[in-house]
Amino acid sequence: MSIARVVEITATSTKSFEDAMQQGIARATKTLRNVKAAWIKEQEVRIEGNRIADYKVNMMVSFVLDDNDQI
Repeated sequence: MSIARVVEITATSTKSFEDAMQQGIARATKTLRNVKAAWIKEQEVRIEGNRIADYKVNMMVSFVLDDNDQI
C-alpha cells in the first residue's frame, strides 16, 4: 500500500507560467523524493506600469512516502 502526501508550493518567473511551473517542480524534486504529480491551484501575474513583471503559480505537489520496510 502506498501513502502520499501533498504540499503546496509557490514559484515565480519573469518569462511565463510554464517556466514558473518548471522551476517549481525542479526545486521540489531536489528536496522531495518520489514526486508523482502536481496540479495548479492558482495563477497570478504582477504588473509594473503597463506590463507583466512576474508570473506566479501556486501548485499542489504530491509525493509517495517511503515505506518503512524499505528504509
